[in-house]
Amino acid sequence: MSNSSYQTGAEYLRQILRAPIYEVATVTPLQDMPRLSERINNRVQLKREDRQPVHSFKLRGAYNMVANLTQEQKNAGVIAASAGNHAQGMALSGTKLGIQTTIVMPKTTPDIKVEAVKGFGGNVVLHGSNFDEAKAEAERLSQLHGYTFVPPFDHPLVIAGQGTIGMEMLQQNGHLDYIFVPVGGGGLAAGIAVLIKQLMPEIKVIAVEPEDSSCLKAALDAGEPVILDQVSMFADGVAVKRIGDETFRLCQKYLDGHISVSSDEICAAVKDIFEDTRAIAEPSGALALAGLKKFADQHQLENKQLGTVLSGANTNFHGLRYVSERCELGEKREGLLAVTIPERQGAFFEFCNLIGGRAVTEFNYRYNDDKLANIFVGVRLQEGQEELDNIINDLQKGEYPVVDLSDDEMAKLHIRYMIGGKPSKTIQERLYSFEFPEYPGALVRFLSTLGTHWNISLFNYRNHGADYGRVLCGFELTDSDLASFSKHLEELGYQWKDETDNLAYRFFLS
Repeated sequence: MSNSSYQTGAEYLRQILRAPIYEVATVTPLQDMPRLSERINNRVQLKREDRQPVHSFKLRGAYNMVANLTQEQKNAGVIAASAGNHAQGMALSGTKLGIQTTIVMPKTTPDIKVEAVKGFGGNVVLHGSNFDEAKAEAERLSQLHGYTFVPPFDHPLVIAGQGTIGMEMLQQNGHLDYIFVPVGGGGLAAGIAVLIKQLMPEIKVIAVEPEDSSCLKAALDAGEPVILDQVSMFADGVAVKRIGDETFRLCQKYLDGHISVSSDEICAAVKDIFEDTRAIAEPSGALALAGLKKFADQHQLENKQLGTVLSGANTNFHGLRYVSERCELGEKREGLLAVTIPERQGAFFEFCNLIGGRAVTEFNYRYNDDKLANIFVGVRLQEGQEELDNIINDLQKGEYPVVDLSDDEMAKLHIRYMIGGKPSKTIQERLYSFEFPEYPGALVRFLSTLGTHWNISLFNYRNHGADYGRVLCGFELTDSDLASFSKHLEELGYQWKDETDNLAYRFFLS
């Protein structure tokens, strides 16, 4: 898009007001969250986009673009690449308008999502092992057959369709002080921000991103869109490596602020939504609420009217295991500690007395030697980080060496399930964590690429029902092996991280 073709805020406002999305989408409720509102001393309202026919906001932008195509374009058909909510929005839009709609989805897409797209009338083509490969195939088919390619976020008509959410929120509560919006590719944030700033610029619009998928933050820092090396797939609906050009232009111009949140804070927001509404949000759907809570705490907001968007609820049911396990950590209602205690009878009883009779949520231990024992312990908290700091201080005064693992991702994901084993002899071990798409043969590929060349000395695999698996793996490697090993890591193509210096690993397993 050239500078001369940029649309003004007024032009976007006109497009939003004229968007014909209510031929297929519904006006969703702006629902009060009384429990959370009382807890944080602000009025919190949740825009329930999970109540759309496809259970996400993506229907708005998809329909607005498809409905505005020329008759010739409609006759030729449309195509999109998506493994998630955009796919379902496109399928239903095409069916409603009587347009042939093709959706290219990665081969790794879970059957439940493929069947949902087919159920809405979309023609599914499975291609590639990731989104980028699926998108390339969609663009190739677009050229080959003359289909119009409908992007998931970076197009003025898609942005305008998403902006209708902002219009509804103003109609439902014109006294909002802040609106918090999730950011993946930026279409929703751009649409809402440009609408709000044309009509009620005094309302602050704050963007929210996961800490490990912050493509907008990277672009704001650089002054232009940049490509992230990798993104976490936990909140897969916003796992975007590069924000759109037009969405970034609008976000940079119209947003009032930005905040990033952790996976644990997102899990806590999923729980908040369930407790107040009984809705089960997908992680990206709860992202903006997590940002609202963190922003309100950091800026000490009180008696303000805060609106946010539950952007989607197409969650994998088995993924709720992970959410349930991590939400208390996200609320600072649980702390995880590595503590060294004497190896003698009654030592655990003395330790429990020292932590003041607080509820122990988790305790992992295995006999190691005659003098000292390393334990992995979870403690229920009533007063958050301050209380945890006091516990740590009390333990140190009692001469119990202690390490806080509450923010150690590897400890929370793997180590807690592996307590109790150290090598019986000294070995040259290096530790790596991996994340890879879940599809038949993925684990075999991992083992054949790495496990047949070096001895695997430690292995833990975790899958919480997500579309990706996580492996923690130890290898016997000498310094002379590292160059060759690095080449095999590149060949593998999975996301990885060297965890050899991780404190939890050093404490329990090395």
